[in-house]
Amino acid sequence: MGLGVEIGKLIVAFLVLINPFSALSIYLDLTHGHSTKERRRVARTAAIAVFAVIAVFTLTGGMLLKVLGISVGSFQVGGGILVLLIAISMMNGNDNPAKKNIGEQRDAEHTHVGRNAKAIAVVPIAIPITIGPGGISTVIIYASAAKTYGDIALIIAAGFLVSAICYGILIVAGKISRWMGVTGLTILNRIMGMMLAAVSVEIIVSGLKTIFPQLAGCSDVSQCQCIYGRNSLPPPCSRLCGV
Repeated sequence: MGLGVEIGKLIVAFLVLINPFSALSIYLDLTHGHSTKERRRVARTAAIAVFAVIAVFTLTGGMLLKVLGISVGSFQVGGGILVLLIAISMMNGNDNPAKKNIGEQRDAEHTHVGRNAKAIAVVPIAIPITIGPGGISTVIIYASAAKTYGDIALIIAAGFLVSAICYGILIVAGKISRWMGVTGLTILNRIMGMMLAAVSVEIIVSGLKTIFPQLAGCSDVSQCQCIYGRNSLPPPCSRLCGV
């Protein structure tokens, strides 16, 4: 896959899917009445939880697909469609369709404002408000396409970077919210939706090429080996080329 080249797309996908800006108002609501120290603790715990989810699914994603008997190509197409739906919803200014009832969760959590700060940070701020099904699907897609331990390390490093960005944004949530306002955050959300749509199309195309190697110009053994390499032929290409 050339994951070293794809790492930029990976970081963009993580940022627009996790989209810490979308969690600002909920974070401020749930930490209302907390001290600055407690708010920082919530932000730190949420960022750690996001990184933990990314790391866990990076390390277990490929194995999970094998256990369930799902091919990488099929999951790429399915996950890409989910991400595309999220992107379209973001561009239309609607809620993330993969994070339904977040508003209801916020109302329920708001009645327990005195609850443990770490519990608030993990659920619902980290999961599912910050990283939901779309983000987890993207992690599994990239992890399943990784060919070396170096690729896995790059994905985890990207997850760490995005988690650090989430922490930095959450600790200055009040200032960002006042500076950008509702209109600014809405515009930013739609721009991120456009970027996410482009990423989702790349994921879908990659999945289709894996399922239908003819789309990648794979019609004989030599072309298969040229595109994928002798030792990394996907099952459809192996069947087509008889190797």
